[in-house]
Amino acid sequence: MAHVPPIFVSHGMPALAIDAARGAELSRWASDLPRPRGILVVSAHWSEKVLTRGSTARRPELRYDFGHTSEALFRVAYGAPGAPDLAYELHSLALVERSARGWDHGVWTPLVHMYPNADVPILQLSLVEGATPRQLFAVGRKVGALAARGVLILGSGGVTHNLAELEADRDAPAAEWAREFDGWVANLLADAAIDELVQWRARGPHAQRAHPTSEHLDPLFVVAGAASLYDHAVGFPLRGFEHATLSRRCVQFGR
Repeated sequence: MAHVPPIFVSHGMPALAIDAARGAELSRWASDLPRPRGILVVSAHWSEKVLTRGSTARRPELRYDFGHTSEALFRVAYGAPGAPDLAYELHSLALVERSARGWDHGVWTPLVHMYPNADVPILQLSLVEGATPRQLFAVGRKVGALAARGVLILGSGGVTHNLAELEADRDAPAAEWAREFDGWVANLLADAAIDELVQWRARGPHAQRAHPTSEHLDPLFVVAGAASLYDHAVGFPLRGFEHATLSRRCVQFGR
């Protein structure tokens, strides 16, 4: 079974799901990845008191967990199957609670483009409330063996995420502070300097502005932990910004 490199997707605004141009970029990236037999997704939009896996139903429900926006978003459907076999494997690797919760938009907004045929089973894994970056990295270490078993471990969040300072224009120039934080994260990932990256709140430039709350960066540490079991270079298949403050940087750990 082919190793599938763990990845992190900066999913940006929910409108990604109906953005053909940006969706095509994700589709091209996915086409270059080994075909996974299942996908384990850690999204910024789900945290529990303890590590928890979501629905394994034949067709888990989609959660339209965002404020009023384009009506077209509420008509998006994604009928990929749940992954009970993957859940069984996950439970063999880590102590995980069970939930019937469906998929939030951090799961389906990128995947409608990456796997549009909705034919790859998906399992969502929660973040843990109050977990430090080191603790999230340790979670990734526990589940990282799945990558060698043909499972795509996907973190969905954002390298920067400040909604309070969004520009209305999607294509507005990136704020300088957002560029600085985004570049700092990229450089540390490229150098495998995880010990410094986990201290991002104290050491990262404009850290509070880049992430008033941490949940959009948290999935990156789970994915980095999973990738640390393997010796692979880090690449950035997609870059850029939208609405001035949202990084679009995506990360691939290996080939």
